[in-house]
Amino acid sequence: MKRISVFVLLMTCILVAGCSKNIYKRNGDVRSEDNGNRSSVTIGLSQIGSESDWRIASTDSVKAAFSVENGYDLIFDDAQQKQENQLKAIREFIDQGVDYIILDPIVESGWDSVLLEAKEAGIPVIVYDRRVEVDDDSLYTCWIGSDFHLEGKRACAWLSEYLKSKSIDREIKIADIQGTLGASAQIGRSEALDEAFRQNRNWKLVARDTGDFTTAKGKEVMNSMLKQCGDEIDVVYAENDNMAYGALEIMEQRGYKPGYDIDNGEILVISFDSSRNGLQMVLDGDIAVNVECNPLYGPRLVEIIDALEAGKEVEKETFIDEEQFSGIGYIGTIQVDGKPYTVTQVTPELLAERQY
Repeated sequence: MKRISVFVLLMTCILVAGCSKNIYKRNGDVRSEDNGNRSSVTIGLSQIGSESDWRIASTDSVKAAFSVENGYDLIFDDAQQKQENQLKAIREFIDQGVDYIILDPIVESGWDSVLLEAKEAGIPVIVYDRRVEVDDDSLYTCWIGSDFHLEGKRACAWLSEYLKSKSIDREIKIADIQGTLGASAQIGRSEALDEAFRQNRNWKLVARDTGDFTTAKGKEVMNSMLKQCGDEIDVVYAENDNMAYGALEIMEQRGYKPGYDIDNGEILVISFDSSRNGLQMVLDGDIAVNVECNPLYGPRLVEIIDALEAGKEVEKETFIDEEQFSGIGYIGTIQVDGKPYTVTQVTPELLAERQY
């Protein structure tokens, strides 16, 4: 009888404790919230690397958002520019039983198997920045990122407006320093430039090579292009700021001058990212136009995970807001597909307020 009484008392305590909790479900699992304080949410983050100012700013934003103080346990993995490292990290996250996986994929293809493993384990995968290309898009929960194709179209629209403003209608020779081949940013920005070549018959591609989004490779590629056809180049289309830094360094070493006056031998440089250093170069006149690629994903990713924690549906795809900058003020708006986009002139005050 004494054993039965102890058992009844124990079961009563468990039931009372259970009634004092607010139980909620996430993806079929039951999680508990005790006195309004949720238990820590464990997140596995697979980041491409730290190859650029943009990437570092993006990583810092996500790490700050998913801090212990904010109720998260973040497991971070730096893939060092290798997809095989990302695949390995995701499988380790699955083995560790994380609540969510956040992936910034180095390239678009090659993710079907590992994302299927995550789905079978019941772990939602949130893809951000670059995209994944899979046969079944239910393998990931959602994607948030930039419209890289639109970024490229905005850059090309600005160049078109600039040439019109200067009444330049001769052949324009353009060198394209591409990002990592197969990456979403490279695909979108390169495709936009290719479309511009078809639409502007006097635009000619004279050189194209990948700089892998790094300053060192940007230098290497620009050096090769200048040796090949340096005196012919009117415009350098650098698909991120770090490659533009490398290109500008080599241009200076080899005696080429960046600027707007392409009719008098200057090379007009177009770039993407709009990091603080990149915008400083816009202010200095070295980069003519810079299209923003916003790296501050942390708060937006928190919103997505908090919505999923609350059992809400989230948008499958979301584009992050972005701007465009130039060192001149007389082209304040450009048109892309009939829609106006503002071009902001860079000032010292704007730089002082820049977050990254």
